[in-house]
Formats: sequence, structure tokens, C-alpha cells
Amino acid sequence: MADKQLEQILRDLSEIRSYIYINVDKLQSTLEQSELTNKGALKSLEFRLDAILQANLDTFWLLMCSVLVFLMQAGFMCLESGLTRRKSSINVALKNLADFGIAVVTFWAFGFGLMYGASYSGLVGTKYFLFFTNVAGYQTYFVFQAMFVATAATIISGAVAERLKFFSYVIITFVTSGLIYPLVGHWIWAFDFSNPDRKFGWLGKIGFIDFAGASVVHSVGGWVALAILLIVGPRTGRFRKDDPQGSKTFQGSNTPMAALGALILWFGWFGFNGGANLAMDIKIPLILINTFMSASAGLISSSIMGIIVMRKPEPMFMITGPIAGLVAITASCAFVSPANAIIIGSIAGILSGSFLVILEKLKIDDVVNAIPVHLICGIWGTLAIAIFGDIEKMGIEITRSEQLYIQLIGIVSIGAFCFFSSYAIFKIINYFYPLRVSKINEELGLNIAEHNASTDTHELLNVLGKQVETQDYTLRAPQDSFTETGLIGTQYNRMMNRLEQSEKQKNMWKNRVSNEIKLAMEVQRKLMPERDIKNYPVYGLNIPAREISGDFYDFYPHDDQIYFNLSDVSGKGVNAGMVMAKAITLFKIFARQKYKPNEILYEMNNDLNLTNPSGTFVTSIIGCYNLITDEVKLANAGHQPALLKKGDDFIEYPSSSTPLGIAKQKNENAYKLEKFKLNDSRVYCFTDGFSESLDENKNEIGIDGVKELLKRNQNSKLKIELEKVTEEIRQKSLKKEYKEKGLEEDKGILDDDLTILGIGK
Repeated sequence: MADKQLEQILRDLSEIRSYIYINVDKLQSTLEQSELTNKGALKSLEFRLDAILQANLDTFWLLMCSVLVFLMQAGFMCLESGLTRRKSSINVALKNLADFGIAVVTFWAFGFGLMYGASYSGLVGTKYFLFFTNVAGYQTYFVFQAMFVATAATIISGAVAERLKFFSYVIITFVTSGLIYPLVGHWIWAFDFSNPDRKFGWLGKIGFIDFAGASVVHSVGGWVALAILLIVGPRTGRFRKDDPQGSKTFQGSNTPMAALGALILWFGWFGFNGGANLAMDIKIPLILINTFMSASAGLISSSIMGIIVMRKPEPMFMITGPIAGLVAITASCAFVSPANAIIIGSIAGILSGSFLVILEKLKIDDVVNAIPVHLICGIWGTLAIAIFGDIEKMGIEITRSEQLYIQLIGIVSIGAFCFFSSYAIFKIINYFYPLRVSKINEELGLNIAEHNASTDTHELLNVLGKQVETQDYTLRAPQDSFTETGLIGTQYNRMMNRLEQSEKQKNMWKNRVSNEIKLAMEVQRKLMPERDIKNYPVYGLNIPAREISGDFYDFYPHDDQIYFNLSDVSGKGVNAGMVMAKAITLFKIFARQKYKPNEILYEMNNDLNLTNPSGTFVTSIIGCYNLITDEVKLANAGHQPALLKKGDDFIEYPSSSTPLGIAKQKNENAYKLEKFKLNDSRVYCFTDGFSESLDENKNEIGIDGVKELLKRNQNSKLKIELEKVTEEIRQKSLKKEYKEKGLEEDKGILDDDLTILGIGK
């Protein structure tokens, strides 16, 4: 009984053990299956986290690159403002500011849709107008592309600077960013957002490659700029026919700022090329290396070319060289080695320098050399990708020659479309609304003409200009201790303070001298003959060149005869006037005593020889006319010959001795006494103001010219005859080109005093 019970217990224990083993195996199997499931879920989770992290990293990279490309706007602004003249630098800066806002809004409204919308025959996009989406990836891509379209518009700004109206440039930016750029971009870059490898545009479908926009951005901007340059022409005075060199260099306002602009562009280009990859991956280091290596090579080659061409390190070659290298590497920066990038950049520097000279020869006025840098180097960069690109990296299955052919198709198509369409559009606009400012506004400068924006330099020049016009020495220039112009203004004002004090002293002395001159003029007028001599057939005229005349004439009547005198004192002004006064007095004294003409000259000479200032002398003709006998007696001391008119002929009575006052004479025989009868003829005496006047060929008319004048103006009345002759000579001698300040300011300034007298009926 006990054995049976024990056996039953053992049997039960065996069944229990088997049950436990079976369930343990099931439990272990269940646990193993659960572990495999958890591992799969974990791996799936890890994959999703990696994808999210990469997407966020790509987004961050693209946004950072967008900021760098936006910074290029500041680079373009510094470059263009520095290379343009100071009077238009504000206009250039404001255009760079305005074109970004206009380009971005236009691109958002319909440019992005034309570029990336669903394609119509590979030519134009048809959706995404007034672009808006909640997808972060699409938003990021739009931001990046908006920076690109603004860059294309800004390229045009510098090329056409200093001659376009501000609103003309607004129109150009609108057309370029809203139509021309999006269409070209669609041909090359349009793709299916759900499948980026699927191209929409016709150039993209045939295999045209432009990684970061050598053609899409830079060539487009260059072609449009060239079309506008041909429409509006060069800046006034840039190319001149009378210049042996054919052109005139316009100095930029600030070369260091232009160099800073080039450096900012260089820095921003890392975002331009790096962002075109659209992802933060292992391609980025190569892209960035190629970018700065090509720029460096462009700088070196262009600088060397500048030294060869200009015989010195020319700033324009050095500033544009690295930009040329950057433009050229843009198309291929992800597909070439650094060594090839150096070659591409070096050739770009040479091309930009060469076309800089060629544009000068063609008289195309590109202010910042956008055509050589962006257009020519953009074309070169587009070709270079087929020559130097790594076929494996490019992912193509055709030969280099075939790829080169495709690139050429793209270059020609883009060039033809951009140039001819922009030329036609803007030519029509220019017909109805002239794009260019007037020549007056261009000379004034677009800062003032377009924006009414003044500068401290302009204000200083305004003050200087007003002082020249008004001679108001109380005006003062703007002062500022922190600018060069302000410091110049400060020093100028100090100088003007001293000049104003000096001017006050000068005016005080000037008033005294003027009063003295007025008194001398009054005395001289009274010395001239004023008595009634109507009973004598004589007449005389005196027109002083300045306030006081050195010429004089006088008459002294004696019943049936009249003494006459015509003299010319050397020099002019008060000194000559004082000598003249004494000579008249001496003539009156000896004429009153009825001395013969040669005796009067003798007495006058010896007296003047004792009292005249050194170097002063008097030429003189003294005569006496007897109304009863009709006889004239005269003597000439160093003067122009007296002329006796007989019909159409003249008899000359020249000088017989030296002028009065030079040397003491022993007796009156030193002066030859001439005697002749008038017989209804006339005798004329005149000063050298007549004979030394100039004809239309700028030659002196001489004594023969005076004879012709007397013949031409012959009149029965002696007074009218002499007045006509004198007026004709006065018009010849009149200095019409300027007015001289003084007591006789309202009268014309003559080359010399004019004095003439005539005797005869």
C-alpha cells in the first residue's frame, strides 16, 4: 500500500516537471520573440530620429546660407558706392536697398510660381503664385531662392549707375525678377518637389548643369545690364572725341569701401555656393574649398594683368579679380578638384581683365565692370563644368564633348532670350518714359537730383559757390570735427574771419582812394576844354580807358587864331593824370604868350624833364591855326603823325624828335616846325589808341587803318565825322568778356585811351 502510494506520488511529480519544462520553453520563446520585436522598433525609431535630425540640419544650413547670401547685398552696395562718384553714391546705395525688397515681393507674388510651378512644355511654371505653405522645407527653399533673385537684380544696378532715374531702376528690377530671371530659372532648375531628381525645365531635361547659378543668376544679370547699357549709353563726358585717349577716367568716391565690398561678397559666396547643395553633407567642404581657391586665383591673375596693362597694381583689376573667380566656380564648385578650381579662377581673372579693356575700346560704360565679371565669367564657368567636372560626381552618362555641346546650347539660349527680350522691353519703355536722367541732373549728381540728399561736401561747395557769386565774406562753411570736410570747413572759416577783417581794412582804404580818384577825375574834366569855341572849325574827343585818362587835348583861342594840343602821357591812372595836368598847364601858359608851337614844345620839355617821375614821358603835337590866313603851324614831339587830308589822299607830318621829358633840349630847333594851308581840307591828330586797335584778324590797323576809317566816315560836319570814327574804334577796343569793378563800372573797359581832334571846315 505504501509502495503504491509512493509510486503514484513519483508519477505525479514527473507530470508536473514535464509541464514546467514545456511552459518554460514557451515562456523563453515568447521572451525571445518579444526581444526581437523591441529591437526592430528601436531600430525604426533610430532611423526616424536620424532623418528628422538631418532634415533639421539641412534646414538650418540652408537658412544660414540664405543669411550669407543676403549679406552679399551689403557687399554689392559697398562695392558699387565705392566705385561710383561721390555725387551719386547715395543713389547707388538706395537702389541696392530698394531692389532687394522689390525683387523679393515680386518673386513671391508670381516669380516663384513661374520658376518652380508645374511646368508647361518645360518653358514656364503654372502654379505657386502668391506662394504660401506650412511646410518648413518649402519655406526654407523659398527664402534661399529669394536671395538669389535679389542678387541677379543687384548686378544690373552697378553696371548702369550714375545715369538712370530711380524709378527706371525700379521698373528694371520688377521686369528682371518677375519675368526674365524666373523663366531662365525654370528652364534649368525647376523640379518635382516630391522627386527632386525629376527635372521640369527643357534645359534641365537635356542635361544642362549649373550648380549654383553661373548662368541662372550671373549671366542673366549680365545680359540684362548689357542691353540697358546699349540703350542709355555712357555717362556724360566718359568718352570724348577730343581726348587723345578716347576716354576719361571717373574716380570712384571710396576705393577702400569698394575693396570692403569685394571682401563681403567673398564671404557671402560661401553661402551662395554652399547653400546650392540644399543639404549639409560631406560635399560641403569641397564646395567651400573650391570657392575660396578659385577666388584667390582670380585675384592673383587679374592683379598680374592689371600690372601688365596699367604698369601698376590697378585697383579695379584687384577688386574685380576675386569676384570673377567666384562667379566662374559657381557652376562647378561641387564637381571639380581644388586644382581645377584654381585653373578656372585664374582664367576668369584674365578674362575679366581682358574684357575690362575691350569694353573701354567699345565705349561701353560699365561702372563696376559687371559685364566682364558676371556675364563673361558666368559663361566661362558654365563651359568649365564640362571641361573640368568629375563625370562620376556629376552623375552623367555622356562624354565631355556631348556635355560641352549641351552647355553651349544653354549659354546661347539664355543669352539670346535675356538680351533680346530685355532690349525690346526696355527700348519700348524708354520711348514712352525715358530711363535716363537729364544731362543737367547727371552733372548735378543723382544724390541731389533724385533724392534731394545733400552731403557735407556739397554744402561746403554751395557756400563757396555763393561767395563767388555774391562776394559775401560773411558766409561760413559747415563745421564738424569728425569729418574731413568738416575740418576743411573749420579751417576755411578761420581763414575767412581773417580775410573779412582784411577786407574791411581794404574797403576803408579803397573808399579813401575812390574819393581821391573822384576828385582827380573832376579836376581832369575841368582841365579839358569847356569854353565856347563854336567860332573856330575845331573839335576834339577824349574817352578814357579807365577812370583817369593819360591822353588829353586842349585849345587856346587868340581872336583870329587858335592854339591846339594833343598829347599822350606814358602809363595810365593817377600818375599819368598828374603829369597830364601839369602838361596842360604848361601848354596854356606858353600859348597865352603866343609862343610858336616848337617853342612851346621846347619849354614844356625842359620843365617836364626836371619834374617828371622816372620813366614817364609825354608825346605831343602842338599847333596853331590862323582863321585869316588859313595857315596851320605845328610841331610833333614823338607822337603819331598828324594827317592832312587832301581829297582821298593824306599827307603825314611825323615826329621830328623824342617825346617830352626824356632829355633836356638846347633850343626850339630840336622840334621841326611844319607850315601849310588847309584850303578847305582837314588836319587830324590822334593817340595810339586808334592806330593800335585790332581788326577782325587780331592785327593792328596802323596809320593806314586810321586813314581808311576817316575816308569811310567822311562827313560835312567835323563833329559827326570824329564821333563816328571814335565809336567804331571804341567798339573794336571794348573788352566785352568782362567787367571791371571801379568808379566807371557801368562803362566798357577799353584797351587804351582814345583821343582825337580835327581842324578844318
